[in-house]
Amino acid sequence: MQTKALLKKYIQEKGMDGILVTDPVNVRYLTGFTGTSGFVLLTGKHSIFATDFRYREQSRLEVKGFKIVIENTERSKEIKALCERYGVVNLGFEDNHLTYSFFKKLQNQKLRVTPAGAAVESLRIIKSEQEIVLIRTAVKRAEEAFKKLQPHIRIGITESSLALKFEALIKAEGCKKLPFDVILASGPNSALPHAKPSARKLKQGDLVVFDWGGECEGYFSDMTRTVLMHHKNMSKQRELYYNVHTAQLKALKAVRSNIKSAVVDAAARDYINELGFEEEFGHGTGHGVGMAVHEKPVVSWRNSQVLQENMVFTVEPGIYLPGFGGVRIEDMVKVTKDGADVLTSLPKKLNVIER
Repeated sequence: MQTKALLKKYIQEKGMDGILVTDPVNVRYLTGFTGTSGFVLLTGKHSIFATDFRYREQSRLEVKGFKIVIENTERSKEIKALCERYGVVNLGFEDNHLTYSFFKKLQNQKLRVTPAGAAVESLRIIKSEQEIVLIRTAVKRAEEAFKKLQPHIRIGITESSLALKFEALIKAEGCKKLPFDVILASGPNSALPHAKPSARKLKQGDLVVFDWGGECEGYFSDMTRTVLMHHKNMSKQRELYYNVHTAQLKALKAVRSNIKSAVVDAAARDYINELGFEEEFGHGTGHGVGMAVHEKPVVSWRNSQVLQENMVFTVEPGIYLPGFGGVRIEDMVKVTKDGADVLTSLPKKLNVIER
């Protein structure tokens, strides 16, 4: 497995004898294990997966290419025993995932533990062709659900009941789980980037933001569309939508390999700032999506990550006007040598709902 080879090379370059992987997403990435309790110990020569008795049979079905160990003692003691068995003196660990209390337990076992940084995440950031196939399927499922939701978007329905219907449609498309609870916000609520669906009823003139995702075999998608409920005077809503749409197109056009992610962020942010909305766009322009709905790369003015081919992330600028409403448009892209392969396909022309 190429991933294991790269990780083994990483720990050797860092002067470690092995690495302990405890984050459930990273464990699944390496082993295929979908349970909730387990860890990986990887050395230059050995690949060990350990879990407890509850997952004995499941691990035998799911985990390939690893020696499977069933824990028979407290976990830190089990790790100590495995390190002694496989000659691990300097043990790397995921310092961005391991709790302080468990770190102290490892120290109490007289283990020499060394922070290994985001070792597995640095591999996950570049998607394989198979991963991209799964992400495309997650996108398609989410988009099909949104299409089927359209007849239910009408004046008088509450945000919460519409969100509940939406979540049912997403699962009906084959998604085993939702990457996150549907964000559905109307009118003034749409000025909250991560608003929770409320009992508010949709009204004429409302901007309505839908932010949702799909799933396929543990891989996720994430997208946002904003619609407008018809009203006799919609000029301000239309202008706001046009501004965000233009900013998003500028950011999409900026995507390509071998540039810093901050360049993509700046393409949208500079345009929005020029319009005088610098205080109304405070979040980053995007984030990676894969086995987690928020992962590397971070597309932000704060990040100098250089984009590489087959990175997958969102492009989602927005403008949020307190007391009035907000607009966000979000697509997913795969980085190519010369640009962006846009994975999402829902129309972005402003959809005015007349029901």
